[in-house]
Amino acid sequence: MIVALDVPTRQEALHLVNQLGGQVGLFKVGSQLFTSEGPPVVREIIDMGEEVFLDLKFHDIPSTIVKAALAAQELGVSMITVHTSGGLKMMSTVVKELQASAVRPRHPWIFGVTVLTSLGEPDLKEIGCDFAIQDQVLRLASLAQRAGLDGLIASPAEIEALRRHFGNSLKIATPGVRPTGADGNDQSRIATPAAALRAGADYLVIGRPLIASSNPSASLNQILKSLRDET
Repeated sequence: MIVALDVPTRQEALHLVNQLGGQVGLFKVGSQLFTSEGPPVVREIIDMGEEVFLDLKFHDIPSTIVKAALAAQELGVSMITVHTSGGLKMMSTVVKELQASAVRPRHPWIFGVTVLTSLGEPDLKEIGCDFAIQDQVLRLASLAQRAGLDGLIASPAEIEALRRHFGNSLKIATPGVRPTGADGNDQSRIATPAAALRAGADYLVIGRPLIASSNPSASLNQILKSLRDET
């Protein structure tokens, strides 16, 4: 499980890490927290013995993305994201440069973002992408595989199709995960944790159901219990 630290301050983020540390796989630091607090909060979480998923969704010309990815590697993060829509050359260059410069046993996992879970097919059409969401996800996933990425970020709705086409060659991390009865908020393609795992997800990214809870540890235990009961 990956806990999304979608909070604005260092204090809130570290409070959640203190409550949930040792019980989950990684803590995700995204654009909001990184913009407000910067690299120091990433280092603090790593110094607490936890692994960090730096989710900045890099998307730029290859040379710029390589520099950003190398800086993330230097921070000591375990996982980063790039937009697969940046193209094969961008992704391949990042993979090559990180592998060549790795100073640890492995470079950070590189996961490709396919189609954001907030988007539906009308949204894709508005930006000139006149394909079904699943077709677009599979097209971008094929580029990610060719580039040598470690995995994909994909909604629960596309997991089964990805497994049919790519088997276990790519790890899948799934946002848009909501316990039964939880509000979907701005996510349009969601599933329960158990349903996402049954479909073939490797990692569940869970944010608001935990960070908005008055007792995040109890909420996490409830999610884990539901997984034991339903899978």
